[in-house]
Amino acid sequence: MPATASPPAPAQHVVALPYGLHAPAVARRIAERWLKATEPADHVDDAVLVVSELVTNAVRHTHDSCRLTLTGEGGHLDIAVADHSEDLPDMPVHASGDERGGFGMDIVRQLGGQVTVVPAIGGKTVHVLLELES
Repeated sequence: MPATASPPAPAQHVVALPYGLHAPAVARRIAERWLKATEPADHVDDAVLVVSELVTNAVRHTHDSCRLTLTGEGGHLDIAVADHSEDLPDMPVHASGDERGGFGMDIVRQLGGQVTVVPAIGGKTVHVLLELES
């Protein structure tokens, strides 16, 4: 019986980010470096923008550490940020924005991101799936 090759494992990078106003900038640098090494260069800026938005939301709304997971597989990138708040984010179809924000998830959607929130005891994970192949 001939051996069949198993599909390659997804490329994945996981990083724990301590709470602080610097966390989004750290996450952007980490994501940009990893993505440039593993994914098509023409989608790096969009992915880094999504990372920035998700980590900024975690910092702003949870006041605790978070975990960033980047998983590239089959022409898609799953950007996931897990935090320690059980409060689910408001996901309006079109945010009006205010002086404190409100445009981030609209930007994510305009980039073609599919947003999924996975609640858990003691927190949640927000996933954004981006298509990397044009």
